[in-house]
Amino acid sequence: MGCKDASNKKTSTPNKETRIDTVAVQTTASETNEEEEKEKEEFKLTEENAIKFFFDYQKNLKVNKVKLTTSMGSFTIQLYDNVPYHKANFIYLTRQGYFNGTQFHRIVKDFIIQGGNADDEETANKRRKIGRYLLPPDTRKGYKHHRGTISMPSSEHDNPHKLASPYEFFIVVTKPGSYHLDGDFTPFGKVIQGMDVVDKINKVPVGKGDWPSQNVYIEKAEIIE
Repeated sequence: MGCKDASNKKTSTPNKETRIDTVAVQTTASETNEEEEKEKEEFKLTEENAIKFFFDYQKNLKVNKVKLTTSMGSFTIQLYDNVPYHKANFIYLTRQGYFNGTQFHRIVKDFIIQGGNADDEETANKRRKIGRYLLPPDTRKGYKHHRGTISMPSSEHDNPHKLASPYEFFIVVTKPGSYHLDGDFTPFGKVIQGMDVVDKINKVPVGKGDWPSQNVYIEKAEIIE
C-alpha cells in the first residue's frame, strides 16, 4: 500500500635487516587500509542490518535540516529528532548524494508532491549501491499530516505492516492537511522555508499515473548546520 493508494481512497637510514622489517610493516598497514576501504565500499544496507545501523547512526546526529534545490526553486525541511530512524535515513541518503538528480515523480493536485525516484539507470544504480531495506512505521509521536509535513510512503510490495520505502518521501500540500493519512504513514519533518516552491511544483501539469508532464528535478540536497 503506497501513498498513492491512500489518495485513491535513493622515515635515519636503516640497515638491511631494518629495511626488510619496515617494508613488511608498511605492506601490512597498506593491506589493512585496503581491506578497510574495501569493507566500506562493499557495505550495503539490508533488511537485517538497517535498523541497527540507523540506531547507531542517529546517536551522534547534530543536524536536522536539509535544503532541497529543485529545478523550480529551493525549500528547507526540518526533521523531527524523536522520529530517529526516518530522520537518520534521510540525513544518510542526503550525505550519500542519493537525492541529487532524482525527481518529483508523482504529483497529486492539492494533495501531495512525491519525490526521491526517477526512471533512469543512475538512480537504480544508487539504490543498488546503498542497499535494499525498509523502515518500520513510527506513527505514535503525535505528528499529523498538516500542510507542509514531509512523510514517508510505504512500500507497495507484500507489505501488510506498511513498512516505509526509504528512498522516497512526500510532502502534504492540502490545506489545512491530509489527516486521513495519520496512522498509516510516518511524518518525520516539515517544510520551514519555501512552501511556495512546493505549491508551484504541485501546480505542474500531470499525465498518466500522476507523473508530471515536465520533469521536476531535485538538483541538490544538502545538510544545513
